[in-house]
Amino acid sequence: MQQGRTTSSHRHPGGGPRSTRPEDGRRHNLALVLQSLYDEPQISRADLSRRTGLTRVTISDLVAQLIADELIAETGTTTGARPGKPATMLSVRDDSRDIIALDLSAPQTITGGVYSPRGQARHRAQRDLGTATGEAAYAAVLDLAQELIATATRPILGIGVGSPGTVDRRGTVIAAPNLAWHGLPLQQRLIEALDLPVHVENDANAAVLAEQAYAEGPANLIRIQISRGVGAGLLIAGSVVIGTSAAAGEIGHVVIDHGGAPCPCGKNGCLETWLSVPSLRHRMLTDEPTEVLAEAGRRLGMALSPVVGMLDLNDIVVGGPAELIDGHLLANAQQVVTERTHSDFRGEVRLRLSSLGDDAVLLGAVALVRRIHLGVS
Repeated sequence: MQQGRTTSSHRHPGGGPRSTRPEDGRRHNLALVLQSLYDEPQISRADLSRRTGLTRVTISDLVAQLIADELIAETGTTTGARPGKPATMLSVRDDSRDIIALDLSAPQTITGGVYSPRGQARHRAQRDLGTATGEAAYAAVLDLAQELIATATRPILGIGVGSPGTVDRRGTVIAAPNLAWHGLPLQQRLIEALDLPVHVENDANAAVLAEQAYAEGPANLIRIQISRGVGAGLLIAGSVVIGTSAAAGEIGHVVIDHGGAPCPCGKNGCLETWLSVPSLRHRMLTDEPTEVLAEAGRRLGMALSPVVGMLDLNDIVVGGPAELIDGHLLANAQQVVTERTHSDFRGEVRLRLSSLGDDAVLLGAVALVRRIHLGVS
């Protein structure tokens, strides 16, 4: 199976719709069967037919291909009181493919891993980035990717990369000021250097995919990523919102204080100048830490409130260092959003710390590859 359903950020190269071909229908059906198997660990062909609405003949044909591709396996027969011949059960094979994941979002380090499609880490590695930017930072990313490829013991389904900054549909980093990347065709350069499928996505967009794939997140969700910078990933009906200029979710560069500190993007008083991990830690060295975190939370709440009101969201996940987020920052953000958006027709919005910890972007990179190549969300 070469490629299934894609996220909204990885469509036809022109960015628009294309005509449907017979192979697209088959690819869709293969993805539908695989999604059912990921949702239900043990299921029979007959139950797959009922769940998907496909005929039993079609299901038998699709299952045969997925078994031949080593993506699923027969795992025994049913036992019990049901009449008739025992049904043969099917399950996803998690031991037949490796996925390489890279997280470029943290301050001064880049992290990577070899994962199973279900998100099980098989190997982890890290590089100290220090103050490296530009080509030096790219060289570190390439070096880590090559190390991880050498570690993989199964065919590699693809490489997923979560990068800070604005990333377009072709995996070009339009701007990542903290890495001094501007117009860097990161995806294409890695494809050429590694000779493997590579998919580059904004780190916050990757992380919101992980919330749905590995933390049972809802189909409508916003996730704030607080790390080297501040970004947001937005899911609407299960699809990532990219925006006209591939800049949806760039909440970190919304100005919240016109007289505030200069931001690497060139403006003054961006949310990121308050809420990024380096900014928070720097402020906490000179000011009362509790008040710094409370004020950061209030500013986050002010930035989020219009988004919540416009899109009618009620679930917001915040990812980043728990010692900074889980407490005064989250509580004050919750209070401001509630005060500004609550009404008779809208219930209270829930802000919560992500359960994925430091692995959200890595798992999002895995989920990205899984969506693109297997059609599984």
